[in-house]
Amino acid sequence: MQERVKIILKSGKEQSLRRFHPWVFSGAIKKMSGNPAEGDLVDVYDNKGTFLAVGHWAPSSIAVRVLSFEQVIPDISFFRDKIEKAIIYRKSIGLFDNRQINVFRLIHGEGDGLPGLIVDYYNGVAIIQMHSIGFYRIRTDIASILSEILKDKITAVYDKSEGTIPHMSGITPANEFLIGASDSAIVTENGYKFKIDWITGQKTGFFIDQRENRKLLETYTEGRTVLNMFGYTGGFSVYAMKNAALVHTVDSSLPAIELANENIRLNYGKDKRHESFQIDAFDYLNHIKDQYDLIILDPPAFAKHNNVLANALQGYKRLNIKAIEQIKPGGIIFTFSCSQVVTRENFRKSVFAAAANTGRNVRILHQMSQPPDHPVNIYHPESEYLKGLVIYVE
Repeated sequence: MQERVKIILKSGKEQSLRRFHPWVFSGAIKKMSGNPAEGDLVDVYDNKGTFLAVGHWAPSSIAVRVLSFEQVIPDISFFRDKIEKAIIYRKSIGLFDNRQINVFRLIHGEGDGLPGLIVDYYNGVAIIQMHSIGFYRIRTDIASILSEILKDKITAVYDKSEGTIPHMSGITPANEFLIGASDSAIVTENGYKFKIDWITGQKTGFFIDQRENRKLLETYTEGRTVLNMFGYTGGFSVYAMKNAALVHTVDSSLPAIELANENIRLNYGKDKRHESFQIDAFDYLNHIKDQYDLIILDPPAFAKHNNVLANALQGYKRLNIKAIEQIKPGGIIFTFSCSQVVTRENFRKSVFAAAANTGRNVRILHQMSQPPDHPVNIYHPESEYLKGLVIYVE
């Protein structure tokens, strides 16, 4: 086997690795023993030559994504063991053989010790997204491992990495089935039915991470008029429809609106309480004064990098100002950020600034995050990317 490239860190830059943080930033590197290709396995050492970690190399700000803090060989058996542990964890929290839920995250990157790898499970179909060349190189092995471990619980494995592989890599992946084939599926989440289109849908096809927050929403919708902004496939709308007097779904994407309407029909047939609108969110929010007494704000990530963080925080502030200004007195807002670079504290400050700007009295009812199938590595706080607040507006 070819000897792995050694990366030596600058003095003092090893502390985060000693605290088991799974990233090595490019600015922490003092020198390298060779010129690794993107996706190569590399060994990381401190300035005194002590081994620290092994991981995948990338010529980017996150230079190494750590796979192990032990001096091991990350071969196929290594990855099989990691994947098996991720599956055992999902079984332990009751997500397999669950009549109420057959859609969940199977592998969550750093949260499962596999940084750069995402796998979502949709009623027998596994959708893989690689965020690193290291995993992309072994994608067929990953698919085989999933099929081997899950046996008859897997009918197809789809690689949807076309939009997630780093652009600088020089690789131009095409989305494709690695095992089997299926263009869509009907899944069950907390007893509700959803049609999933992973081929044309955002991310892997459905925002699985909002499962528990949708369930919480359901408890607040009795007799209310509900507005679901950035509604996408209508996840929050389906839950709201159980008890609400009226539900409106808004999204700028026509395919999203069409799928949201289909999901409403799957669960409620032709129910006149629901209506959808294809329109820009801010344009719609400008003209709804006192029309709704529950509003959901679940926008796409406003910031994917720290260099646009300030603009993102202003965006969250503007959006929440609009909703707080327009909602009926005694109204409730479910507001979210899925931007990894926006911390829980940053997001809360943005909502605070929005409330202060309106002058209305606002109380926090709940603070929300992602469900346990999107585990947060305690050594990697960045893996807690989903932040949310439920606020009461007088």
